[in-house]
Amino acid sequence: MPHKDPPTPAASAVDSEEELFTAACGHARQAAVLASVESLLGWDELTLMPPRAGPHRAEQAAALAAIVHRQRTSPEQAERLARLSEGPLGRDGPAEIAATIRLLKHDFDKRARTPARLVEELARTCVEAQQAWASARAASSWVMLEPWLERIFALKREQATCQLPDRDPYDSLMDDYEPGARWTALAERFDRLRAGIVPLVQRCVESRNRPDDSILRRSYPIAAQQRFVHEVAESIGFDFDRGRLDTTEHPFCSTAGPDDCRITTRWDEGFLPTALYGVLHEAGHGLYEQGLPRQWFGLPPGEAASLGIHESQSRLWENLVGRSEGFWEWCFPRAQAAFPEALSDVDAASMQRALMAVRPSLIRVEADEVTYNLHVMMRFDLERGLIDGSLRVADLPSAWNDRFEQDFGIRPPSDADGVLQDIHWSGGLVGYFPTYALGNICAAQLMAAAEGAIPDLWQSLAKGRFSPLLDWLRSAVHGRGRLLDSESLVEAATGSPMSEQWLLESLERRYGKAHGFG
Repeated sequence: MPHKDPPTPAASAVDSEEELFTAACGHARQAAVLASVESLLGWDELTLMPPRAGPHRAEQAAALAAIVHRQRTSPEQAERLARLSEGPLGRDGPAEIAATIRLLKHDFDKRARTPARLVEELARTCVEAQQAWASARAASSWVMLEPWLERIFALKREQATCQLPDRDPYDSLMDDYEPGARWTALAERFDRLRAGIVPLVQRCVESRNRPDDSILRRSYPIAAQQRFVHEVAESIGFDFDRGRLDTTEHPFCSTAGPDDCRITTRWDEGFLPTALYGVLHEAGHGLYEQGLPRQWFGLPPGEAASLGIHESQSRLWENLVGRSEGFWEWCFPRAQAAFPEALSDVDAASMQRALMAVRPSLIRVEADEVTYNLHVMMRFDLERGLIDGSLRVADLPSAWNDRFEQDFGIRPPSDADGVLQDIHWSGGLVGYFPTYALGNICAAQLMAAAEGAIPDLWQSLAKGRFSPLLDWLRSAVHGRGRLLDSESLVEAATGSPMSEQWLLESLERRYGKAHGFG
């Protein structure tokens, strides 16, 4: 969807409404520039920062958060947005401008209800808690993190009641990631998803024709992995002139500006998918960020629709492309050249099939595509309990282990393999987890639409031509910015209402074939 350029102070204004809109956009952009510095500090904290620098970084984060909050909630901007929302542009203006006004006011009002004291305390505590998480995970020690999570969840409950007081507290927190979402509707959708996934997992695990994934657990030298994954990311379209790849403990994508997208991964010399699929996942996020209308940076038309849509892009490239036969027809010669000893007795078909093995495992980020959603839905249920008070932070490890054993038939042998494996809660990302499953749902539906729109899609991928798919995603998803909510965007892009049925059918077809019963 093409966008016109946003108004700028140099543009000629025909009336005060346009001048007001220009001023409101300029103010929001200034706040976005400041927030991008916050993003850069966060990236540095998780990649390059010396271990003992944590306390000072916490103070830096708190100070900058206070400045950004003041900018975002200034009285002058409040007056502009109030006038615009009641004026001709807000009521009857062009759709792009009216939506920008509506969304800027929604964001402003939510932030203005949150006191600066709480914003600063959350920023400071999250940095300190993330440092504690890294140490706790390395030591597999829950007691090192427990007091920090007590503080985090207390602050998040306070934030929830401030920013959207008329909503359920968990819905209020989800609004930061999936605007307008309601946990009751998500729970119903996830129940339907679980009902389809659980029997599929059982059939895959019990199949006598399960793929042999031992070839993934050979020796893959890290230096060769680094060259290989860089080539893969660049080939699918990630622009390294506008981004970079670095190492971290927990992979993430961070954007510090329209031409500064940072992706990260971690490395495992004995298991190739750790880095490869970490990079495909984060590069998917990066492609979305690099595809947003850069002329609208800092404004809704230049922002991602939601974290669910963001995850749809990462999961589409990671799984629906990255585990496909067509992708491996192109990729395998490059993998074999990078790892000649490990892959000397392997062909593209056996490599691709190995990546389709379903094996219930402890770690979410290394889970197969079928069981992955069970990891997410478990966290969704647990964090809701932590917010509504039905689950105490002190009881989280036992609740985690009990639920994991119930869902996977495995009891985590350590805290590092269980409750300490994710960085999200220590970073204050409460309400984030359900967007992963939503992303899988949206990815399957979008990929089906792309197949219909690009008749030779799989032949193109097999030849290493990824641009037809990326161009379609640029038009159907990236270029729309945040002007549509997730449900509306998916329906506009695919012609059908959002449904988990596309994902269930995709999993059944692809994994049934790989396990000999499809």
